[in-house]
Amino acid sequence: MPYPEELHEQAREIMARYPEGRQRSALLPMLHLVQSHDGYVSPDGIAFCSEKIGITKAQVAAVSTFYTMYKREPTGDFLVSVCTNTLCDVMGGQKVYDTLRDYLGVDHDETTSDGKITLEHAECLAACDYAPVMTVNYEYYDKTDPESALSTVQELQNGERPAPTRGARLCTLKELSKQLAGWGEDRPEALADNALGDSTLAGARMAADHGITAPQIDPGTPLVNKENS
Repeated sequence: MPYPEELHEQAREIMARYPEGRQRSALLPMLHLVQSHDGYVSPDGIAFCSEKIGITKAQVAAVSTFYTMYKREPTGDFLVSVCTNTLCDVMGGQKVYDTLRDYLGVDHDETTSDGKITLEHAECLAACDYAPVMTVNYEYYDKTDPESALSTVQELQNGERPAPTRGARLCTLKELSKQLAGWGEDRPEALADNALGDSTLAGARMAADHGITAPQIDPGTPLVNKENS
């Protein structure tokens, strides 16, 4: 599938960020770029990156399969990820997943027939203090339960974009991929959203209340311990 000239221009912009001889480093944002167009890293996207950067398709494919944010199969506008790791599972994460699976009629890594929603088990979403956690396109919906998760998914099906518990405003997977390729959020109001959560800040507040700070770095300290080198 031929790509539009705009995508070729964007690829050249990405390549220009890297010095001569180091342009293989452009592969990660380039993969996000083709995903922003196709909705996943397609075979055509693999070939596009290979040609632009001057490496083999096998090398591009190897990188695209290593990182989970690159999708190798067509993915919905909204990737709904439910953590079912130990803590989230104990707090009800599996029940959340099962509710969405039964409602949507799809299982792990499957997409609804209208192409809107892809459901996946998530091994860990790094937010145990908000368990059980669900994300939509990597934005957090904290302390979820079957009812709230189902409500969020139904809003997505109705064309709405329910506000995450914290963090940026929701965007589609293609829109997110373009941001990760290096193009900023084009909704000014979204830049004012809060990315902090009370549970995350609890430790910092406790340290401040008790006057606890991390040791200061002595700039004269050698970076290498010669006795152990």
